[in-house]
This record gives sequence, structure tokens and C-alpha cells, in this order.
Amino acid sequence: MLIIGIDPGTAITGFSVVKKTKDRKFTAVEYGCILTQPGKSAGERLKKIADSLNKLIKKHKPDLMAIENIYFFKNFKTAMPVSQARGVALLIAAQKKIPVCEITPLQMKMAIVGYGRADKKQVQKMVEKILELEKPIKSDDAADALGIAICGGLKTVLK
Repeated sequence: MLIIGIDPGTAITGFSVVKKTKDRKFTAVEYGCILTQPGKSAGERLKKIADSLNKLIKKHKPDLMAIENIYFFKNFKTAMPVSQARGVALLIAAQKKIPVCEITPLQMKMAIVGYGRADKKQVQKMVEKILELEKPIKSDDAADALGIAICGGLKTVLK
């Protein structure tokens, strides 16, 4: 099973493609960040995210999209752009008929680290360990996308 993991954001969208084998082992196929330019309009930034996600989906043909679901925001200014990027990803999944698994940050941290208030570095280290990565993950957004994908794969096991 191939799972695409998405940590949405208008400036930076973390993405990952993770393979889950029948023996419940996870391996990273590809991961990174989609970066948009601050001077561009919201529409242009969302289009870049859409185009990049479409290319990833065409390349890997994932069986599932796992995406971060936000229930609570401290800052409305960041909530709106994240929600817009999330909407783009969900629309693409619907258009491509890819099932979606929504994961909250708390769920991901509990599944990956075992502690819902884990910090970014703890998540990153555990993701690296689970995936047996040889090099450290350079981006928090990519690490979160990997964690989201793993969590999506775990949820499919539990169902």
C-alpha cells in the first residue's frame, strides 16, 4: 500500500509517500516540501500546491491520502491559509478517487512518539527510526508529513 502524507500550509506544504508492506513495515519512498513564493497571490500559491500534488499522485499512484486535520488554532491568520491548502489537497484526492484519512496532530504524536505533546524534534527522531532513514530529515514539515502517512497506514491496519 502506498500512502501520500500531507502537512498542509500555503507557504510550505510538507509531503511524503510511504510504502506499507503486509508485515506492517513502513519505508519512505519520497518526501519533501512544496514551497510557494510569499509575493504571489493566494490563488497562485494554491495552484502551485495543486500542480505539485497532482504530479506526485501521477508519479506514485497512492492508495490512500493521509492529511493533517486541524481542530484548534491559536491564530486565525494561520488557520485560513492552512485550511485553503488542505482544501486543495482534499479536492485533488476526491478528483482522483483516493480515499482520505484525516489525522490530528495529537493522534499523529500519540501514534509516532506515544506522547500527544511531543515536540517537533521528538517526532522527527521517531519517524527517522520507524522508517530506518540513514540521513536526518531536514524539514519539520516533511517529518510531519511522514508521520501523518505512517499514522494513516496504522489506521488502515486497525480497521
